[in-house]
Amino acid sequence: MPKQKFPEAEARLFSRVYICMKCGGRIKADASKVKAKKIKCRKCKSRQLRLIHKDRKV
Repeated sequence: MPKQKFPEAEARLFSRVYICMKCGGRIKADASKVKAKKIKCRKCKSRQLRLIHKDRKV
């Protein structure tokens, strides 16, 4: 039986969340700023960010 997905929880966990490609740090930011390379990782100062994956690959 799969767990029920709530839209409020999905918005909180996956909306505007980016992951650093080097260290794996999480950052909440706007997509336009990430594409313009204005946002950087707090841990390693890298500007290589990707969206968080909604489905885990097993």
